[in-house]
Amino acid sequence: MAHAVEGIQAAAVTDWFEAHIPGARGPFAFSLIAGGHSNLTYAVTDPAGQRYVLRRPPLGHVLQSAHDVAREHRIISALAGEAVPVAPALGLCEDPAVNDAPFYVMRFVEGAVLHDADSALGLPQAERAALGEHVIDVLAALHALDPDAVGLGTLGRKEAYLARQLKRWTTQWENSKQREIPAMEAARALLGERMPEQVGASIVHGDYRLGNMIVADGRIQGVLDWELCTLGDPLADVGYLLNAWIQPGEVDTRQGDQAPTAVGGFGDREALAARYAAQTGRDLSQIAYYRAFSHWRLAAIGEGVYKRYLLGAMGTREDLDLSEFADSVVRRAEAALELLEGGQG
Repeated sequence: MAHAVEGIQAAAVTDWFEAHIPGARGPFAFSLIAGGHSNLTYAVTDPAGQRYVLRRPPLGHVLQSAHDVAREHRIISALAGEAVPVAPALGLCEDPAVNDAPFYVMRFVEGAVLHDADSALGLPQAERAALGEHVIDVLAALHALDPDAVGLGTLGRKEAYLARQLKRWTTQWENSKQREIPAMEAARALLGERMPEQVGASIVHGDYRLGNMIVADGRIQGVLDWELCTLGDPLADVGYLLNAWIQPGEVDTRQGDQAPTAVGGFGDREALAARYAAQTGRDLSQIAYYRAFSHWRLAAIGEGVYKRYLLGAMGTREDLDLSEFADSVVRRAEAALELLEGGQG
């Protein structure tokens, strides 16, 4: 008898697999790959060792729009065959009667996910440098795609991306702040005053970093986690990536483990930015603004999570230092303000 896995109705999902995924035959073994507050990711293995990946919304979530797996399936299906590597989409189940929530299935892609510095230590230096370059090449390729031509032209509004994001996250901050953080207010004012004009629109991943990529042999094998993907200003992705590209010896604004790039060898921010500018022809002279916006936005998001922990809405975690979590929000706000005031961040 198969071991029960939370979030998987094994019998019903097995029947669906056998009816909808060519060549799939049970019994299947299910195991959770990645949990948390984003969509849940499971490995599905058949008796012959063939592996698949199943994605479904978090357990107990209410808003269908918040974790829309059908939308995610649509995105990776549209990108199949393009210069942006994604796992091949195999099927979508929108009937919640099968597994209590919609889910989709994609082919398992071999490789490693570099979640933190420890996971990057085993990568040879040559692979680190090549991977840094390929990360930019894939991002440039994503931003070069015509959303209408690949069937994603209605994914979101193309114009006024920064203005919409600033309004959204200002509301989030005001509704969730637990203390006064002067740097948040000062950065918010400067972000409003100095907002660059958006030049063009592209597909924006929204969470483009090494922790959302499967990598092998110095190349990306698959870009993951398209939950936040929309249309808008491509430089928002660049600013986000550069912030996540922590250099050796730098203080990481995040709470938790060090970023994978902190071990060194992946190339520095300046080289990555120059490579992106050369490939796309985009002007990165105001990239400090986009980096500041990314820090500020993540601070607003972090304060919302901090509030939910304080209220007990996130359960209890013995490994979580709430004071460190709270401090990370302040570090992000101060990093945003430093960039806006002319520092390097």
